[in-house]
Amino acid sequence: MTEVERKFLVAEAPLDLASFPSQELRQGYLAIDPDGTEVRVRHNGDGAVLTIKQGSGRARAEEELPIDPERFERLWELTAGRRVHKRRHRIPGDAGVTIELDTYAGELDGLIVAEVEFADERQADAFSAPPWFGREVTEDPRYKNQALARSGMPD
Repeated sequence: MTEVERKFLVAEAPLDLASFPSQELRQGYLAIDPDGTEVRVRHNGDGAVLTIKQGSGRARAEEELPIDPERFERLWELTAGRRVHKRRHRIPGDAGVTIELDTYAGELDGLIVAEVEFADERQADAFSAPPWFGREVTEDPRYKNQALARSGMPD
């Protein structure tokens, strides 16, 4: 499967943010390869997944495999020093897309990022970001979650 996604910084979350559904996410990286391949585990309160991604930029290969809570906890221990904690809000956007607004916690407190996934590159090209979105950081490697997990807040 290919994931097509654009990512934007957000200076201030919308005032009505609490009215949208949200989940706490714990995400940790088991392996990060310089070629852009990463293996991570994520728990969202409802369940856990093991995800493998390859590539960089807005279109990347992605596979997700559900894992049981016990396996998640065993793998989580292997991610020390490569973790992010965030709350993800799901906000309906124009043209049927969903905006995933992530507000980070811990060492990344204060960072707010909006991610939008698309069916294909054409839909991604046609997307017009709402005025409350800030600078696009899709191609900025410092804002990849695996980079945030390893290196913390970008300068």
